[in-house]
Order: sequence, then structure tokens, then C-alpha cells
Amino acid sequence: MVGFITKIIIFPVILSLSNYIFTYIYYPYFYQAIFVGIILAAITHLIDLALLRPGFLIINTIGEFLVGFAVVYSTQFLLPGASVNLIGTSIAATIITIVEFFINRYLLTNTKLKKLE
Repeated sequence: MVGFITKIIIFPVILSLSNYIFTYIYYPYFYQAIFVGIILAAITHLIDLALLRPGFLIINTIGEFLVGFAVVYSTQFLLPGASVNLIGTSIAATIITIVEFFINRYLLTNTKLKKLE
């Protein structure tokens, strides 16, 4: 549960900052970046529950990059006024994946957390 709470806070912040910093990502409304971040946190948490085991950190990270890329890129088709191109999607997915790697590494090495619930 610690990983999900961390993701549900960090992912919307990353997407909101990407919206303001990079010209390749544009969400006209503030809630859109938050909505996408929450959806992405939920999906990556489900991936963690299914794949995150010792020895599978890199596979999990690659899978989460691909899912993050697909979710961020598909938002331009689902949200009115949103504009995301491949460069912006790559940047956002890379930043999210780097953060995700450290969260997952923490979850795997923390001895107090036996389950990812």
C-alpha cells in the first residue's frame, strides 16, 4: 500500500510539472494531469502486484515504461484539448519510470513489507 500511496501522489505531480515545463505535453485543464496520474498509479500498482518479485525488477520496470508510454500517449485521444506528441510522451514516461524504479527497489529491499498490498 505504501507504493500505491506514493505513486498516487508523485505521478500527478510529475505530469503537472511536465505540462508546465515541456511544450510537448499540454493539458489545458489542471485536473486532466491529475486524472492521468491517478489512472497511471492504479495501473502500475496492478502491474507491481502481478510482476514485482525478487529478480524481476528490470522486467517490471520495462513493462511499466511501456504502460506509462501508452497511457500518456493515449490521453490526447481521450481528453478534450489535450496534446501530447511522441517526444513529450517519451520524456514523461522516462521520468515516471525512473521514479518507479526507485519505488520498486525500495519495496523489494524493505524487510518490513512482506506484501505489496
